Amino acid sequence: MSHVLAAVAWPYANGPRHIGHVSGFGVPSDVFSRYMRMAGHDVLMVSGTDEHGTPIQVQADADGVTPRQLADRYNRVIVEDLHGLGLSYDLFTRTTTRNHYAIVQELFEGLHRNGYIVARTTLGAISPSTGRTLPDRYIEGTCPICGYEGARGDQCDNCGNQLDPEQLLNPRSRINGEIPQFVETEHFFLDLPAFAEAIGGWLDRRENWRPNVLKFSRNLLDDLQPRAITRDLEWGVPIPLDGWRDRADKRIYVWFDAVIGYLSASIEWARRSGDPEAWRQWWSADAQGKDALGYYFMGKDNIVFHSVIWPALLLGYSGEGDSGGTAGEFGKLNLPTEVVSSEYLTMEGKKFSSSRRVVIYVRDFLERYDADALRYFIAAAGPESNDTDFTWAEFVRRNNDELVAGWGNLVNRSISLTAKNFGEIPAAGPLTPEDEAVLAVAKAGFETVGELIGKHRQKAAIGEAMRVVAEANRYLSEQAPWKLKSDEDKPRQATVLHVALQVVSDANTLLTPFLPHSAQKVFELLGGEGVHAPMPRIEEVEDLDGGPGYPVLTGDYRVGARWESVPLVPGTPLAAPKPVFRKLDPSVVEEELARLGGDES
Repeated sequence: MSHVLAAVAWPYANGPRHIGHVSGFGVPSDVFSRYMRMAGHDVLMVSGTDEHGTPIQVQADADGVTPRQLADRYNRVIVEDLHGLGLSYDLFTRTTTRNHYAIVQELFEGLHRNGYIVARTTLGAISPSTGRTLPDRYIEGTCPICGYEGARGDQCDNCGNQLDPEQLLNPRSRINGEIPQFVETEHFFLDLPAFAEAIGGWLDRRENWRPNVLKFSRNLLDDLQPRAITRDLEWGVPIPLDGWRDRADKRIYVWFDAVIGYLSASIEWARRSGDPEAWRQWWSADAQGKDALGYYFMGKDNIVFHSVIWPALLLGYSGEGDSGGTAGEFGKLNLPTEVVSSEYLTMEGKKFSSSRRVVIYVRDFLERYDADALRYFIAAAGPESNDTDFTWAEFVRRNNDELVAGWGNLVNRSISLTAKNFGEIPAAGPLTPEDEAVLAVAKAGFETVGELIGKHRQKAAIGEAMRVVAEANRYLSEQAPWKLKSDEDKPRQATVLHVALQVVSDANTLLTPFLPHSAQKVFELLGGEGVHAPMPRIEEVEDLDGGPGYPVLTGDYRVGARWESVPLVPGTPLAAPKPVFRKLDPSVVEEELARLGGDES
């Protein structure tokens, strides 16, 4: 057994999340975490809402509220959406807790003490109309390296190079199109070049990473530059140094404090668990965390923060950069085992855009469709290693042809036939080679599907699980138990139905990480009692250090199914089943496209 950290990207609290967001960070991390728990590992799945930075301030001003009020609003919306999807966080918190502030400041001080954070005068971008600092990502222009016209002030998505806003050619504000003014200002910078050798050696030892992630990360090391770690800003974590901590116009930059959230959420979880030091089993680089593995889930636009910047912070705090140093009070901290990045999900051939109404918000989706229908689409056809297009026609096809006609049909006819003819799970008689073959296919799925999920190949994994379903449907059609009506045939009918139900049970376990809501229903249809697929709950909590209260996602995931075949118990009562999945009318395509104001062409 290992201690497995599932560190999930922090959704930004400036609006509701759409299905493109959760296809990158949400569903893949939950499938992995559920499987690892079922396989016997001790999983800690953490994240929260990312709530600092100028974009929050800008939107709060536009809405006539304070940044905290805006963050409160969308923190709750996002918590409710992720709960609706069944994402099994041990703790989903936020970055405006006093616990988070303290951990961020501790890492800042440790890095500063070891010489990896230095002050320097630089140029800052100011909005001429408001006098406020413009965040790097709110400035666009032409990349001076590759000529890409849509480069941002922090990096170019085309060539992947880090940038500073003043380097852009023809810079402009994304807020109102004005040309920013650049003025001298003093800030603290993270000495990223001091970690190039250590990060390079670490990346060279990474095995089984997705090739796109590893190649992109290695390329970033070619030209590392010191990176600003503070901003002229009123909304954020104060700088914990004499002469700076009481300044209202300087704050730690949001990208620095957000990645530290993985650690602060783990510490908050431990404090709430009753064992304040429990987090060390997932984080400590000494004996306490020797069996720890850390997996970080995100979209591809966040790779740089997790494969270069976050490792640099961990190394620097641990005193392991070029300048050495000593570890802070948290000790030496584990680096990521793997950065699991997904590509982009587009929609009807277009990039998701709220302003252009090319968007499907999670809560709108869940009001009309089942959570497992979306989870299935993401797992089977999502942007695992390539950009993928969501179309309503493909969503309806997969729901109707695969979930309903494939898996749902197998469940329904197996249990219906058994309930009608026996009223309980019958005992099996002697097995034929055909019986043994389909049972063997189901049992082999535990190794095959589990190994694929463990390697973050979820498309292939759910494909293998659905292959078991297809084999069971073929078996039922060939054995035709509905034709075995005579007294003489009754023992054979009982055997066929027992075998079919056993394969249904096994397939249900294989699909549980992907489809937890329906897995619980199938478990109960088979006569199961108790929790098969544990679900998260929303809990209103008080800030541990005296701040305002807030909602969190948490849950008890120590219960539920194990990753193994469990023999069915003959004599277990069965009732006629209700459909597990809803078949969608093809008119859904036209209706949803009409909502978007367009069509598939």
